[in-house]
Amino acid sequence: MERPRLSVEQKIRAAQQAGLFDNLPGAGKPLDHVDLNDPDWFVKRLVKREKIDPGTMLHPTIALRREAESFPESLAGLRTEAQVRAFLEDFNERVKAEWRRPQVGPSLAVIARPVDVDKVVGRWAVLREQASAQARALEEAVAADAAAAASVASRRRWWRRRS
Repeated sequence: MERPRLSVEQKIRAAQQAGLFDNLPGAGKPLDHVDLNDPDWFVKRLVKREKIDPGTMLHPTIALRREAESFPESLAGLRTEAQVRAFLEDFNERVKAEWRRPQVGPSLAVIARPVDVDKVVGRWAVLREQASAQARALEEAVAADAAAAASVASRRRWWRRRS
């Protein structure tokens, strides 16, 4: 005897009645909205789900250009001029290595350019001096506030002096 073939709807109803869809992960939560007109919806969802940093997917040339645009602010953590010069020389070597990299397929119309080390070091020095001046001004303001609070605390009211 041959079993009757069930339609998909009948199989779903039977599974629901058997409780196979109960307690599934995400039950009761809304579905993510998908913009079907966006051709990259799958990639965007994958990047979000896997917590991938989009900066790691950039073309190396564009990544180098973005890095150069962040100079000298991104160099603020370096303490000495020698460290800044070494970092910038390394950056210029990476740019030259990108130039030497063989092109596969259509080439990118954007190219990364090496930076003028002396110019960026000069801008870094100005930025560093401004930051230290702000830090000194903040320290002076904190010291003045502490001195004012100490002088107020040292003056006791006349009725407290009597006892």
